[in-house]
Amino acid sequence: MRERSLDDLWTSREPLSGAAPLVLDSPHSGRVYPEDFGYAAPFEALRRTEDAYVDRLFEGAARRGAGFLAALFPRSYVDPNRHETEIDPLLLADPWPGEIRPSERAEKGLGVVRRLIGPRLAVYDRLLPSAEIQSRIERYHRPYHEQLQAMLDATHARFGQVWHLNCHSMKAMGRGRNGAPAPIREDFVLGDLDGESCDPAFRDLVAEELRAMGYSVAINAPFRGAELVTRHGLPAQGRHSLQMEINRRLYLDEMSVTLHAGFDRLRADLDRLVARIVDFTASEAEAAE
Repeated sequence: MRERSLDDLWTSREPLSGAAPLVLDSPHSGRVYPEDFGYAAPFEALRRTEDAYVDRLFEGAARRGAGFLAALFPRSYVDPNRHETEIDPLLLADPWPGEIRPSERAEKGLGVVRRLIGPRLAVYDRLLPSAEIQSRIERYHRPYHEQLQAMLDATHARFGQVWHLNCHSMKAMGRGRNGAPAPIREDFVLGDLDGESCDPAFRDLVAEELRAMGYSVAINAPFRGAELVTRHGLPAQGRHSLQMEINRRLYLDEMSVTLHAGFDRLRADLDRLVARIVDFTASEAEAAE
């Protein structure tokens, strides 16, 4: 069977070796498809919307001293990296009873519950009742946010500061415009809301470490961050949040959603990166005492 019951909402790993003021999360790597999804799109197309196996790339984070949270449910069912009011009116079978926050993402069919996979492939062959969307938000979206908030708050209370790395993957190619060829993306894109969600030293450290490993890195283009770094990036309060996008060609066959030989090297490099960030955050927190 391609669908199965959800045993839990997330995988949460507490630091296993000491502790550092660092929390990572992977909101889009979930691959447990709830039985009430009711999608009509090909399952293989849904799987290609996942940030597939990003949770496995960072599975060593807890051993390095960082907290780690990963959603088990898929983003195509409900997306934790959207605000819960990012409702797509074209998906609704009846009037939405609450606030709707207009957004470019929702207008493209990529709201908190998505309508489209790409520009022409619909997720459903039906409209969704408001109650169904509300249920997904209440049972999955809000609890994920509450769990991440609790982890960040506990770390902040202990150290006086907290650093948050929001982990994603991206398609290898961008989308060409007006008939132009699709551009090949950098290996990594770091987003800090154009300097608003974290101390630049955090972003620069991550970029420099990746470049030293031989990877190409872009900053805030084409991804500057979304709901999670917006919500948790409050550097004036000692809360620093950085989004990381990893080019899938480094470790994944995008069409079949299967790992290739590059996975082990990338995982080892990201483990080294997390170790370096742990040292950085621990030093920063100690200096601020």
